[in-house]
Amino acid sequence: MMKSDSPTRATSVTALADFARGEVSATALLPATPDRVFRAMTSAEICRWWVHPGVFDTREWNGDVRVGGRWESAGIGGGQPYRLKGEYLEIEVPVRLVHTWKMVGEAGNPSTVTYRVEPEGDSVRLTVDHAGLMIREICEATRAGWETSLTRLAEILAEERAAASA
Repeated sequence: MMKSDSPTRATSVTALADFARGEVSATALLPATPDRVFRAMTSAEICRWWVHPGVFDTREWNGDVRVGGRWESAGIGGGQPYRLKGEYLEIEVPVRLVHTWKMVGEAGNPSTVTYRVEPEGDSVRLTVDHAGLMIREICEATRAGWETSLTRLAEILAEERAAASA
């Protein structure tokens, strides 16, 4: 696996890419409850944290969060509009979520994203495994995207926790 330059220490985010297997694994220690993290993964809140500043941002999201339900998001990436879509394959609130992921109009099979939410003290360890990324450049871009997105999610949740304790 290729490791990112360095973990983001303030938010405890790491993202690794295995180019030979076409997989990305990202993990973040988040200052929140499992229910709060699950809600962030399954609502339009995604628009706040599926971002990579200067590279892409998610501006729209909608989803029917049930097995067999579909989700779709849209945004701007590299100065061009994009649309992603997928189908929910597994849902175990608030600890596991699996869905497909595909760029609208792209040929080939969708990739698969698995989220695991595990309590760790007064925080949550979120692990995201994204499989089926067989083109090296896409795998690396996806690794970087998950790293920046999880960093942003950690920042949002830390701000919420600070505001609640103030």
